[in-house]
Amino acid sequence: MRRLSHNVATQAHIKEKDDKQLLREFVASFEKLDDPSSCFETDHIAWELSRGDSDEDGRKPWRSIFQSTDRSQLEELYKEVTPGWPPLYEELVLTYRWATVDLKSYRLLANPPGADLSGLLMQMRGDKALWNVLVPNGYLQFGKAPDVNYDPMCFDLNRRLRDGDCRIVRIDHEEVLCNDRVREVSEIAPSFRELMLGTIELAARSTPA
Repeated sequence: MRRLSHNVATQAHIKEKDDKQLLREFVASFEKLDDPSSCFETDHIAWELSRGDSDEDGRKPWRSIFQSTDRSQLEELYKEVTPGWPPLYEELVLTYRWATVDLKSYRLLANPPGADLSGLLMQMRGDKALWNVLVPNGYLQFGKAPDVNYDPMCFDLNRRLRDGDCRIVRIDHEEVLCNDRVREVSEIAPSFRELMLGTIELAARSTPA
């Protein structure tokens, strides 16, 4: 029995290490798929993450940063939003901060620097009309469709996997805003883990050999 317990603990430790590596590779994909090399002062989150001097056009490079956040801040957030986000997304927001980034098949909402996660909540609640329809129906927006498309990318919190992960779906924003109705345009990934893996793979293909 002790050997079994030791094996379970070892497997859990290996998984934790694998997940940390997965998060690192996912965040590293930001610079490969988008162009965070420059931003204007009007993008205040990217500007806060910027480094170096402005160029002649007033641009500065920005980079995502490692910022460890106590899990109690996530619990504070759960007092205002539906709890139980995909475990890897929880770890992502507790470990890194970034500006809005376009990852080709979706845009990831910003998780701004700060002592807590209130900046992330503000991003999620940015459009009250979407928020007021999506959340009661079990959907939580964490991103948008790519480029300038306004469709929200959401966690489908109604359908959970055994490990707490959930489907990633794109919602028709016009149906929400015009008819107060949720209509799924498509399933983007069967889980957030699969979405991350797909993003990392796309970044690897986009990197010159």
